[in-house]
Amino acid sequence: MSLLNTDYPVQLTHNGQAVEAAEIGARQLAVLNPDGFACARDEISQWPGYKPSPLYELDAVSRTLGVGGVWYKDESERFGLGSFKALGGAYAVVRLLKRELVSRGICNNEPSTQALLDGVYRGHLREIVITCATDGNHGRSVAWGCQLFGCGCVIYIHATVSEGRRKAIAAYGADVVRVPGNYDDAVRQAAKDAAELGRFVVSDTSYPGYMAVPRDVMQGYTLMAEEAFNQLPKGIIPTHIFLQGGVGGLAAAVTAQAWIRYGHQRPRCVVVEPDQAACLYESANRGEPVVVHGELDTLMAGLACGEVSLLAWDVLSEGASDFMTVTDDAAVDCMRLMADGRACHHHPLVAGESAVAGMAGLILAGQRDELRNALGLNADSQVLLIGSEGATDPELYTQLVGRSAEAVLGETV
Repeated sequence: MSLLNTDYPVQLTHNGQAVEAAEIGARQLAVLNPDGFACARDEISQWPGYKPSPLYELDAVSRTLGVGGVWYKDESERFGLGSFKALGGAYAVVRLLKRELVSRGICNNEPSTQALLDGVYRGHLREIVITCATDGNHGRSVAWGCQLFGCGCVIYIHATVSEGRRKAIAAYGADVVRVPGNYDDAVRQAAKDAAELGRFVVSDTSYPGYMAVPRDVMQGYTLMAEEAFNQLPKGIIPTHIFLQGGVGGLAAAVTAQAWIRYGHQRPRCVVVEPDQAACLYESANRGEPVVVHGELDTLMAGLACGEVSLLAWDVLSEGASDFMTVTDDAAVDCMRLMADGRACHHHPLVAGESAVAGMAGLILAGQRDELRNALGLNADSQVLLIGSEGATDPELYTQLVGRSAEAVLGETV
């Protein structure tokens, strides 16, 4: 039995620069490291509503593919924002605010998180305006963080971001500005306006001259990875991790944390992107960051990125073993597979369109002998997937799956 249509196109390339069977290097540790992880863990664990997101065993998938286990980290309820991005944007916001209070002479030392939550510095924080560009989820996290800690917020979205995602961001008190073009155009406009108006950019992608804040964003994501490793049953070490692409922040954060934890026995990390927005795949083929131009027209809105984050590339260029592309049709079928309870022992799960690229890559590879062999998938493989979002665009989710997220979770199979 096939879980996905075996005729769906898929591309796979091995990363010739990958460093195998070695400890994490200085280049990667300059981006993400144990001290940074400890800081993120200690900060985020203080926030109201923090708890580890659940890890599910997709037993039906593992049986059908003939692998030892498939594990799905479900980020659909993280802080009520519906995606893993809640860990990154809001973390970078609070880090920036604390630094700025010291820089302005308001505090001699960085204030406590509780002091910010209690509104001790609210009058000063209202004078600070944070901004970013987003496909939806990162902007929601930044807006939530700004609301939580009491500063101003302006979020830029591009032409094809849905009205549902715009409303979700605005619900956290942000001013939302729609600009022509694609995600990368919105990134440039947000940076230009911030420079002119004295705003602070909290972007999830890095570029020359802008590294510190995206590093904080990615460091926030590492908490999710460490949670997943701790939740695996005793004695189980992942052999493979299939990760969504985008600008590379999620993939780099999970890859780095796995490399730090497991050392030279780190899992094989496979980065999966939409075939219409495959900047990481093309970069791996070229051996250096490549810009993909055009409309980047994919349903996987959170992955519709044409430019690689330079910090992410510092990790992935040597830490990711393989890069893949999948189609929108494959992603939609994975959403339905999860919703129907056909992946997780008759337990329906809500997975948004950007949550399932890694799953699509795993299943398509597992169903084809040449790809299965190329990736070393076998009966002993233990595969980790990151379910990076839930129904963050409820109307689109209903359209694609055929029923609402609420209906999916209320159903018994």
